[in-house]
Amino acid sequence: MKALKVFSDSLRFLKDDALNTINSKAAGMKFNASDFTWVLTVPAIWDVSAKQFMREAATQAGIVTEETQDKLVIALEPEAASVWCKKLPSDGFISENHSKNSLDQRPGIQYILVDCGGGTIDITVHKILKGGALKELNKPSGNYLGGQNVDRKFKQFLREIFCEEVWEEYERKYPRELQKIMYDFTILKQVDEDVQISCPFNLAMLAQKNNEMENYFDSVQGASWKEGAINISRDKLRSFFYESLQGITECLRDVFKKDLSIEYILLVGGYAESKILRQHINDQFSEQCGILCPFRPQEAILRGAVEFGRNPKIVKSRKSGFTYGLAVLKRFDESKHMGKEKYRADGKEWCKNVFKKLVEEGEDLGWDETREHVLDAVDPDQTEMSVRFFRTERKDPGYVDDWGVDEVGSLKVKLCDPKRSRERKVKVEIKFGSTEITATGTDLNTGEKNTIKLDFMTS
Repeated sequence: MKALKVFSDSLRFLKDDALNTINSKAAGMKFNASDFTWVLTVPAIWDVSAKQFMREAATQAGIVTEETQDKLVIALEPEAASVWCKKLPSDGFISENHSKNSLDQRPGIQYILVDCGGGTIDITVHKILKGGALKELNKPSGNYLGGQNVDRKFKQFLREIFCEEVWEEYERKYPRELQKIMYDFTILKQVDEDVQISCPFNLAMLAQKNNEMENYFDSVQGASWKEGAINISRDKLRSFFYESLQGITECLRDVFKKDLSIEYILLVGGYAESKILRQHINDQFSEQCGILCPFRPQEAILRGAVEFGRNPKIVKSRKSGFTYGLAVLKRFDESKHMGKEKYRADGKEWCKNVFKKLVEEGEDLGWDETREHVLDAVDPDQTEMSVRFFRTERKDPGYVDDWGVDEVGSLKVKLCDPKRSRERKVKVEIKFGSTEITATGTDLNTGEKNTIKLDFMTS
């Protein structure tokens, strides 16, 4: 199946379920998707193309249409959680082993928000501004070593216990039963002690065809068999977390190397329910800053997303993940443009494909900031101007055909008759937001406009 179908069908189910629930309580009123603003959360470390993919999935799910796109807000999960944590009183946080019990709200306070999800670990650095708004101080970072990495280690351990042949057959024949084991484990991994998990009937049946159950445990350390259950020692349980915790620690240490004044680490997300994870972060970083985790840390993202949907301006600025620019013409200079293609127009020589930088990677961008540039038509016979947009992770590329520079969209603007005006200009405006970037080209003589959303799914 195509990923877009899987995601859109999942979102359609959630949308329909929400509307059915609301309408069942609405005393005869009938609400449609267009009556609401919807908030869809995504990891901050996802590429812009992945966020665009989610908007497309939401559109195919019927959450919004092409005409009602403003009814869908894409919220970055760490930002949503950050907004909620700012609202919590001191008794809203788990206090065990934490050196500070509430988040200081004074302007200037800096903290790291670690969203510990199933798939991703998402790390964002925020500074509280006057009035309570937030400023992003560092590009989102993280990795894909979330809670599912721990689950995979547990599943691999079961495979080692029951041998490859038995486990392969079990996975193939009883996927639903396996899903139940993994669900039970998500509850068990919240504790920091010896755990016991019931062995499913069909797994035991397949295993006992070849051997006695006790014999499977003779060659493994950290697990034993007792009365239909698998006992896993605390040390073995902790070993499943090792790779994930090391990955989180390395990412956080990279943040602490920067010129910042971090006073707190906030842990949120379902994986933050784990005592092992919380204790590890406390052991590694409690001497540098306070460690806070709200009760029900998964809900922090959900509740914060609602707050963010009501007021997206609460995050005043973010760091640009890329350098963005346009393809422009420059008067040809042999000393600068040697080896580059010449373009002749109006009796003059021009260099094509020069990268005109509008935003630099790592630069602060306001939540709804617009950058402008005016382009001149150099050919008197031009009837339209093609405007091409590019992005790169490089700070200062010279040309749009340099390595690492990708085209992310283009638009055409019709130009006025040259008899009307010898000086024909197009103003380009690029509107930056947390997810999509919109570009508009306007003929300054006629006022005619063309607008596109830059397409990052094909870059």
